[in-house]
Order: sequence, then C-alpha cells, then structure tokens
Amino acid sequence: MNGLPFFAWLEERARAVDSLLCVGLDPRAETAEALLMECRRLIEATAPYACAFKLNSAFFERCGAAGMNALCRVIRAIPADIPVILDGKRGDIADTAIAYAEAAFDLCGAHAVTLNPYLGGEALAPFLERPECGAFILCKTSNRGADEFQALDVGGRRLYEAVAQRAQGWSRYPNVGLVVGATDPAALARVRMAAPDMWLLVPGVGAQGGDLEAALEAGLRPDGLGVLVNVSRAIAQATDPAAAAQQLRDTMRAIAGRVRQRAAESYATRTRRYALAQLARDLIDSQCVRFGSFVLKSGITSPIYLDLRRLASHPAILRRVAQAYAAILRTLTFDRLAGVPYAALPIVTAVALEMNVPFVYPRREAKDYGTQAVVEGEYRAGERVVVVDDLATTGDSKLEAIHKLESVGLQVRDIVVLIDRGQGAATALAQANYRLHAVVTLPELLEEWLRSGAINRARYEEVKDFLAR
Repeated sequence: MNGLPFFAWLEERARAVDSLLCVGLDPRAETAEALLMECRRLIEATAPYACAFKLNSAFFERCGAAGMNALCRVIRAIPADIPVILDGKRGDIADTAIAYAEAAFDLCGAHAVTLNPYLGGEALAPFLERPECGAFILCKTSNRGADEFQALDVGGRRLYEAVAQRAQGWSRYPNVGLVVGATDPAALARVRMAAPDMWLLVPGVGAQGGDLEAALEAGLRPDGLGVLVNVSRAIAQATDPAAAAQQLRDTMRAIAGRVRQRAAESYATRTRRYALAQLARDLIDSQCVRFGSFVLKSGITSPIYLDLRRLASHPAILRRVAQAYAAILRTLTFDRLAGVPYAALPIVTAVALEMNVPFVYPRREAKDYGTQAVVEGEYRAGERVVVVDDLATTGDSKLEAIHKLESVGLQVRDIVVLIDRGQGAATALAQANYRLHAVVTLPELLEEWLRSGAINRARYEEVKDFLAR
C-alpha cells in the first residue's frame, strides 16, 4: 500500500493508466503450484492495462494449505502500485469477522475485500476500521437468481437500493464500494442514483453476458470514473491475454470519454434508456417477440408477432416486467388492479405480488352457475381499479373489460399495458375518457432492436411500414 485511503489510491491508479479494468484471477488449475503459475502468467501479461486485480479465494482454498500459500504468493507477485481485491464475500459477526479481516489484510496482504451485508453493519465493521483498506459490499449481483431477494420491495424501493443507501453510512472513512452486476444496467443506474459518488465493482461482462457499454454508461460518474469492471475468463481464456486486456481497457476508455461528454443527462433519462434496453433483450430472449410472416386473427399477414403469454415461462423476466408496471402504477390512485383475461392474468398476478395489492378480473363470459359472477375476486362497489393488460392495439378489448367492471359498480380511469403498438388505442380510449399508460411503445422497441443488432434495417423498415398502415 502507498499510504493513501483505498479509493483515493484506486482512483490514482485509474488515472495513471487510464483504465477501469479489473483483471479477475479465477484460476482453474488443480494444484497449488499450477495455480501460482497460471496467475503469474496473467499478471505479467495484463499488469500494464489493469487498474486492479481481483482474486477469487475459492479456487485457492480448495487446494488446502498449499492453495492458501499460493494465494499469498500471487498477491505478492502483483506490482506494488496496483490495488488487489480479495473476493471471498465474507460476512460474520464479532471475533469471526475480526479474524476474517486479519486474514485478508494482514496474512494475505490484500488491499480490499468483497463482503456480504446480510448480517448488517456490525458484521462489516472490522473490515472498515482501516482507512487504507477497502470493502466492496454485495449489492446487486450478476447471477441469474439475484432478484429472488435483492429486488424485493422494501418500503417502496428495492432491497439492493436500500443496501446502496445504507452502505454509505457504514464507515467513517470513504472506504466502501458496492458490487453491482453488469447484467442489469437499469439496476446499475438506480444504484448510481442512490450512491452517486461510490466506486462500483462490476462483474458479469463476458461469459455472463453483461453489456459492457450499457453497464459503463449506467454506472460511471460524470467524471468518467467510479466503475471498476471485472473481467476474468474473457482474458484468461484468450489466445493473447495481453491483447485482450488492452482491447478491453481501450474500449472502456472510449466509453468513459463519451460519458463525460454527456454528463448532464438526467437520471430519469438514463434509467429509462437502460430499462428499455433490458426489456428489449428480454422480449427477444423469451421469444415474446418474433419476426417473420404471421397470419393474425384478423387474417392480415404481419412481419412481427408479439406473444406475451410466454412471460409465464420466464419468471425472472416476468418479475422485471412486473417492476416496470409497478413504476407506473405507483403514480396512480386506485384500490385494486383488474387484469384482462387471458394473457394479462400472469402479469397482473406478478404485479399484485410485487406491490402487495389485490386484484380482480372480469370473466370473458359470465358464469351461468354458482354465483354467476361477471367479475372474479373481492371488491366493493365504488372502488377504483386500474386495468392491467399486456398490449394495446385498437383499445376494443380494454373497453369491453371496462364495461364489465363498471357494470358491477367499479370505477375505471386508467389502463396500464406493457406495450402500446401505436395503432390508435390511446386515442380511442381518450375519446371514451380513459387514460392509457404504456411501459414502452412498439416503435421505441423497434429503435432499440435496430440499435442493438437484434434486427437489421430491412426488417425494421418492414415492421415500421406495417404499423403505419
């Protein structure tokens, strides 16, 4: 260490080599000596381009005492002017946490660690008592199951946002950063809003499919710093690791330059842009949107087909969709939701669970037995409901559902859909004194699919012409 507080040193290194690249050392060798040799080869090749190195302790620990010895030797092999992060995701209390901190900083010689905040601030305190040592707190991770807990609603905000806000008060020194995955740029933007000055350690680029440009644009501070992008396998498995590291460093440098140029862009604009990119990818990945030649119910042949019923088979995507609906619904006044059968029923269920609000739904056909209900679920006449549906085309199906809801005394003012196809629904509903709200419009999605390469220019023009008919 050079005596500076950890993040001051990290920033000094980032400026010195004009790099935001953290080279991940996750060796897969089977013996301690082979681990050491693999890491030394990568260090020698990539050190000129690395802002920092991050070692995953698990791959050393599994080799026992010899592996731990190799871990310490690898850290000593890293040039003294480059910060070293030990990735162990520690989190315990009292003497156990103190012992973990001493092992990481004193025995191994690491300069920073990754920590699990699940046990609260007291479990992290022993790691944060040294201003020259840093800690990256797990906030929004890059794994597929991250949203199971990290996206839970906590008083109107997501749990990971609460962690980002709380982490800023866990140390009297500026030595706390956050781990936020590149696989969710919209979440990255929200974390940056919650913690505008903190450094973010960003895994998930490369093998996990994170979009480097989207992640940097979402997470970088206006000064073009504040994000440390960890890349492991894409460098280690490259034919020429040095060239791979240099290319990554140069790509990040170019993106950071663009971010500095448009630093004044509002948070709301950035968040919407990255949420749109995420939704566009989700719809392609789940095949909720397909391109080709499809005969619609009307008999018309369409170059695009939207099937949001498929969301029910993709729970992670369905949850993100529910969160997008919830962002709009929180701006409206209502007593309960009303889903339109059948495609919107899984969606309204997910939204109701996300927001902890009740819902009803109008039947396609009234029951001719039992209660002969027109609307299923509990409600009281005079309550206000918001209609939730998947798509908006002409608005006819919405008006039919609204008529049934109003026939039992429910009040309707607003309709919320995921996608407005832009084919007249908003106008038709407005003429009947209803307001249509859409998470996104189909023309907006087309622009994003073209930008991302999901469709080519010819397909874009074909669909655009079809929608304009």
